[in-house]
Amino acid sequence: MIKNYFKIAWRNLLKNKTFSFINIFGLSIGLTCCMLISIYIVNEYSYDQHHVNGDRIYQLGTDFMSEGESSRAANTSGALGPLMQREFPEIENTARMMRLFQDDKTLVGYKDPAGNRKVFYEKQGYIADSSFFQVLTYDFKEGNPQTALLQPASIVVSETLADKLFGKTGAVGKLISIGSSTHGAHDFTVTGVFKEPATPTHIDANFIMSFRGGAMNEFANDNPSLINNNMFYTYLLLKKGAPADKLAKKFPAFVDRHLGAELKARGGTRKYFLSAISDVYLHSGIEENVTPGGSKTSLFILGSIALLTLLIACINFMNLSTASSAKRAAEVGVRKVLGAEKRSLLNQFLGESVMMSLLAMIVALALAFLLRPFFEQLSGKALLVSFQQHAFLVAGFVLLALFTGLFSGLYPAVYLSSFKPIKVLKGKLSNSLAAVSLRKGMVVFQFVISIALIGASMVIAAQMKYLRTKELGFQKDQQVIIPLRTPAAKASIAAFKAESANNPAIRSIGSSMYYPGISNPQDWLMHKEGKTMNEAKKVYINMVDDNFLQTLGVKLVAGRLFSSQFPADTLTRFVINEEAVTEFGFASAEDAVGKWLAFDFDGQQSQFTIVGVVKNFHFKDLHASIEPFAFRLYNGAPFSYMIAHASTKEMDKTIASLGNSWKKLNPNEPFEYSFLDLDFQKNYEADNRQSRLISAFTIIAIIISCLGLFALATFTAEQRTKEIGIRKVLGASISSLVGLLSKDFLKLVIIAAIISFPLAWYAMNQWLQNFHYKITISWQVFAVTALVALMIAFLTVSFQAIKTALSNPVRSLRTE
Repeated sequence: MIKNYFKIAWRNLLKNKTFSFINIFGLSIGLTCCMLISIYIVNEYSYDQHHVNGDRIYQLGTDFMSEGESSRAANTSGALGPLMQREFPEIENTARMMRLFQDDKTLVGYKDPAGNRKVFYEKQGYIADSSFFQVLTYDFKEGNPQTALLQPASIVVSETLADKLFGKTGAVGKLISIGSSTHGAHDFTVTGVFKEPATPTHIDANFIMSFRGGAMNEFANDNPSLINNNMFYTYLLLKKGAPADKLAKKFPAFVDRHLGAELKARGGTRKYFLSAISDVYLHSGIEENVTPGGSKTSLFILGSIALLTLLIACINFMNLSTASSAKRAAEVGVRKVLGAEKRSLLNQFLGESVMMSLLAMIVALALAFLLRPFFEQLSGKALLVSFQQHAFLVAGFVLLALFTGLFSGLYPAVYLSSFKPIKVLKGKLSNSLAAVSLRKGMVVFQFVISIALIGASMVIAAQMKYLRTKELGFQKDQQVIIPLRTPAAKASIAAFKAESANNPAIRSIGSSMYYPGISNPQDWLMHKEGKTMNEAKKVYINMVDDNFLQTLGVKLVAGRLFSSQFPADTLTRFVINEEAVTEFGFASAEDAVGKWLAFDFDGQQSQFTIVGVVKNFHFKDLHASIEPFAFRLYNGAPFSYMIAHASTKEMDKTIASLGNSWKKLNPNEPFEYSFLDLDFQKNYEADNRQSRLISAFTIIAIIISCLGLFALATFTAEQRTKEIGIRKVLGASISSLVGLLSKDFLKLVIIAAIISFPLAWYAMNQWLQNFHYKITISWQVFAVTALVALMIAFLTVSFQAIKTALSNPVRSLRTE
């Protein structure tokens, strides 16, 4: 019997090639989407699962509270971890690490025994305690993780960086030079090489240096402050059986003991909390960590899109199966007359749908394998999935295919097996009103999803354009950023400016510690005249030279900018933004000029006179609001960057000229540069990835919906062949016939558009809340979306309608 069912199912597949192709293709595309997104979601939930003591490792976080506002962060002061280890017996070990926060890239060099020198810039460098590899698990290719960072000036590098520096020769014991604005310029001895992690981790390290032997050792090991220098990431390894929640309950008393008095004097409070290391990436609720955290909301969106895409394919199957029921009616009638029970017919039709779903799964597995590299490029992530996870996923995909077959085949199977044999064999079968209404409802549902996705894609595209084009309050175009990482490079600033002074393509060159769009960790709590630290406000600080503000092109509101014309300006002078004027309660920008801001520390007050106010500008990306900001003048500072403002469209020649000047002054260092506008846009890479993913799945959903619509249009045209023939004989025009066959489907699309618009508006309005600066969703977006949807639907339906309208009426009217 089963063999017979299989033969019949196979014959039906071959007999109805168009419908079979549409069903299998649609289901395979839907399953492929589910497979790829499932792998992506599993990857996102797999962060930091490889640590041997993962169930005992926690990241210590800080909740900074001031003026009733709470700000949770992953960073702590340097002295906190060691002090907690001494006070709390539950803690077995601690490890601190620090980003190279003043380096978006770090200079790395190696000179081989033959005297050949390799020098290049690398990203993702960190500094860590000697206990780092004792607490966190890394698979070492060379060296001993227990002792790798014990000695001063030690460095552990990734396998990729080791190959880049040393080729296939051993790395341990070799000396490499590091040029960092954060940790200084020093030589470090390679003491270990770690392999790429088998599962993803929130610490995307390319190399890790010891604190001792570099500039940050003073902050890490010689600074007892628990209040300041919150630039460390602290990890606690708890003893076996020590509950983290009981340890966390001891933190308030710890804060009162060690920080209470000082926090009270500053008018703030502070709390500490623990995050399991496996929760740091996705569940800690902290966006800014060692690396940016994941988003459960984004995963929910992607997962929903995948399931909805598969649902659209299932609806295609249901619609086509019920629409073409007349072709199977005679078979059902004969089988019932010969004694077949409804249950056996139900099993037969369900078996056919499951077989089709399994065929689609085989195609989907092949597509998922072929498309995975493209999907990784689209999502911006290498999907690291273990063998056990692969086995789990394959089993899940098989179950998903079986469920898809049963779900999509259940209604058609019930519908087909319920035919009355007498009516069927007398040829009196017709589609019931309920069946037709359900079919129309499912078409509407398909296009509700597709149109909502089109609208979402348009809103996201508009927001991305807004992020690219919004006025930022400074001149972002034709600004060349040159990193400075060694004492020689920093000392050559004046000579480099003089060298470029005669170049007409260069308007000006300025220097600073930071520039807009990159992380600026330096902030001070300050108060204005007549106030105390209890009323202090946070101000971001950037140390600059006397030409930086002119080069950046910020707009002066009151007072003056720093300039070589005012040599009396010192470290105690500020140029602030308008937001600082507002936050500190000055009556106006003019009122602020000449006043001072100050901070109190150890009984002493440091005052800074405001000499100018500039218009608000975005030193952070548009996810964040503009906050108080102050520029501080110090021409002799060890600046991290130079910015050269070019005034020519021949940028290649300008870059070449800057490169020649650099090589003349710094022959042992490569000339590295980037552009300010492109660097600023890097802050939106995650948003751009999400936009690309949603756009891709929107196209897929539309294709599947249109395939179903095309098949239904084909079936409708077949049913109305004689009607079309009669109308043509009576003089109906081609356009009227096309309109006749198309209007019913277009009505369904219009209904779907009306339903989808409020859903799309709500979802996109929620998504836009991630941005402090955002577009307003206008009615034009939905008008364009409706037109696009109608055009796509009309093109899909009209192809078959035109074909039918052009057919020979003589053939249409032939007696069957």
